[in-house]
Amino acid sequence: MKTQNISHFRDIHVHAATVQQWSQDYSQLSGGAAESSLTQLTTERCHIFLEQINQRVVQNGVAPRGRMCFALPINVPGSVRMQGRDVDDSSLFFLGGGEEFMFHMPTGMQLLSVTFERDMFEQALTHTAAAKDIGALLRQPVIRVPHKRFADTRQRLLAMFTQALSSETSAGAWEQAFEEAMLDELLQLMTDPACDKQQRSPSSTRSFIVEKCHRLVAAQMTHAPSVSDLCEQLQISRRTLQNSFHAVAETTPLNYLRSVRLNGVRRTLMSTQAAQLSIGDAAAQWGFYHLSHFAADYFQLFAELPSQTARATIAACAQA
Repeated sequence: MKTQNISHFRDIHVHAATVQQWSQDYSQLSGGAAESSLTQLTTERCHIFLEQINQRVVQNGVAPRGRMCFALPINVPGSVRMQGRDVDDSSLFFLGGGEEFMFHMPTGMQLLSVTFERDMFEQALTHTAAAKDIGALLRQPVIRVPHKRFADTRQRLLAMFTQALSSETSAGAWEQAFEEAMLDELLQLMTDPACDKQQRSPSSTRSFIVEKCHRLVAAQMTHAPSVSDLCEQLQISRRTLQNSFHAVAETTPLNYLRSVRLNGVRRTLMSTQAAQLSIGDAAAQWGFYHLSHFAADYFQLFAELPSQTARATIAACAQA
């Protein structure tokens, strides 16, 4: 049975939580009020969503289990990294079910994601002449595709998605035909002879440094490591650290890591009631102990004070 919804948000954390089937966190890195859109369509064996966010965001989490997950950038307006690989506007993303991921999404980027049940995908793959070659391609998270071939496929997928959203036809034969058409487009895209092992893009050292720092800060929370601490732990120079963050996230290490912690506070505030946890205690959980400085940094990133952030309702806490 087909379900669909079109949503607009002013908070990236609400946006991330609304994406069906995905377990993930979004962290806003650029300052200002967030505005985003999310259009989703779910059928029995397929989930498609189109998202766009007006801020630079880093996404991390786990892909849906039992699924084969693909994504196509509609535009690439800045530095993009998927699993540490450089991305351009002719890159197909792939994640296997249950795979951890980290994706750096630049300001204003639009992304189309298409996820299939694993059994459906594997059954279709066995009937594809290039099954072995496609299987080899799927060992990597970023698949380079010839520009025109990619653009044509992207246009057809978007057209089918748009048509499905506007269709009033009930589920059944139509739904199955839609799922198979979407899958066939992606399989045909990966049969292009230019999609071969030679185009594999290794994870860069700079991306590894940024991802490692991100995870260290998120894990240590109350005692967040300083830039000097991170340089010592990773045995790299301050210049190497700075160059890595500039190339991958288009910001400084200090701004990035402070933003990750501020996003942590925001998620904490939004998931707890004011009577259960004070703003000061939530800030302290993420290593912010000077409340005036914390409030100023929070406002600069999210365009609102911590006291203006919506707290969880009693019903939401009970469900959690």
